[in-house]
Amino acid sequence: MTRRIGRRGFLGLACATAGGVVLGGCAGVPASPLPAPAPRPLAIPPLAPSTTRDGVRTFALTAAPGTSAFHPGVRTPTWGYGVAFGGPTIRASRGERVRVHVTNGLPETTSTHWHGMTLPAEHDGGPHAPIEPGATWSPEWTIEQPAATLWYHPHPHGVTERHVHRGLAGLFLVDEPDGASPLPHRYGVDDIPLVVTDRTFTADGEFETRRRSAHGLVGDTLLVNGTVAPYLAASSSRIRLRVLNASPARCYRFARSDDRPMVLVGTDSGLLAAPRTVGSALLTPGERAELLLDLDPGRPVTLRSLPQDLGAVSGTERSIGAMDTLDVLRIRPAGVLEPSAPLPGALPHEPDPDESAASRVRRFELGNDVINGRAMDMTRIDEIVHAGATEVWELANVHSRPHNMHVHDARGQVVEADGRAVPPGQRSWKDTFYVPPRTVVRVLLRFGRHPDPARPFMYHCHLLYHEDQGMMGQFVLVPEGTDPGSVPRTPVTHGADHG
Repeated sequence: MTRRIGRRGFLGLACATAGGVVLGGCAGVPASPLPAPAPRPLAIPPLAPSTTRDGVRTFALTAAPGTSAFHPGVRTPTWGYGVAFGGPTIRASRGERVRVHVTNGLPETTSTHWHGMTLPAEHDGGPHAPIEPGATWSPEWTIEQPAATLWYHPHPHGVTERHVHRGLAGLFLVDEPDGASPLPHRYGVDDIPLVVTDRTFTADGEFETRRRSAHGLVGDTLLVNGTVAPYLAASSSRIRLRVLNASPARCYRFARSDDRPMVLVGTDSGLLAAPRTVGSALLTPGERAELLLDLDPGRPVTLRSLPQDLGAVSGTERSIGAMDTLDVLRIRPAGVLEPSAPLPGALPHEPDPDESAASRVRRFELGNDVINGRAMDMTRIDEIVHAGATEVWELANVHSRPHNMHVHDARGQVVEADGRAVPPGQRSWKDTFYVPPRTVVRVLLRFGRHPDPARPFMYHCHLLYHEDQGMMGQFVLVPEGTDPGSVPRTPVTHGADHG
């Protein structure tokens, strides 16, 4: 019998609580031959240092090879931004002018994309912004969006999965300028980053890359902030988990082991209008969720990933890990917990986009590693969008594989899923949208305000193997009133500024 995913699943936020948890490994994926290590404290990515001069806050990242100790006595070759695996957390406020010097210390060309950020195309860091070995790229822009949990990762054409899989990924947190927050906000104390990804290890400790499903690399071992079998010693009665699915292909449905509900306060592109009680949260690759967990003194609880209903995926649930139950993070509350402030009834929230203001409806058919029947072509502009426009994008998955769609320089809300309207109270701001097989998802998108007819943004499946195989297109922003027919369909490739 074909199962159909519920409406809330289209939002990336499955709200049904599952019981009867059975601990187990990852079915359908190769098993790591290394034994599981003993539990260890969750590593917290360091905050990236910065300097401010002439009104510009400057950060520096260096992508370089390293080695990591995921298992005792075993050294694993990895890549990271200034650390062996992963990257520091960049933190800045709305309205700030920021500059990031990104130096490529790798033996091959890479790029760095600011996932979820609204900014000029020349600073977006897509495949048209290669950073050659030894070069430094220095994008600079003003943060023009509300507080949100964003991230950064490589985006080189055709090899994004490999670069991310080796470890290149980090969080970019945007705060409100006054610094005030009604939510837990002490980084690493009650405001906890969780960069969740998965790997399979070979006998000598390297990442397994030879075995890939039709969806990409799916591992049997979870790495949370680069930690295997992590636990968190909690000191507050409420914690805020900023969860990022940084996996190349695996999806997760996060829930508490004690079946108690969680409180959802934010998604990819910002806070909700009000806290929302959920039983679980489904995140496909690239999606984020901000979850509040209330804790009892001395009573441990585990954040788990439970089996998911991803829609009619034609028997491939095992190859994408959708049937797995996995421990993500063991939380160990202290015997005496610091009390937390009452949960607010409303949150600082960007008003919903106006559907009546949509200037155009575009349809995108998601096929077998193609969009609208065409594979990615770096020399072809596929769509022309007016800067600042609000549009409806119909995302139609015409294939039996699961896909999601990430649109650069745009934020939006799901307004209809599989023919059913999503009520305004259930919508949330996102930049990455899950589209189950044989379904249509209508997304109301608001685009950035920086026209550049020569430099494109991307839209693509964020199952990275699908992206690398060609499931990506390009659009440019043009000034309002521009005739699309007058815009050249060949983009300009811009390289890094050498330092």
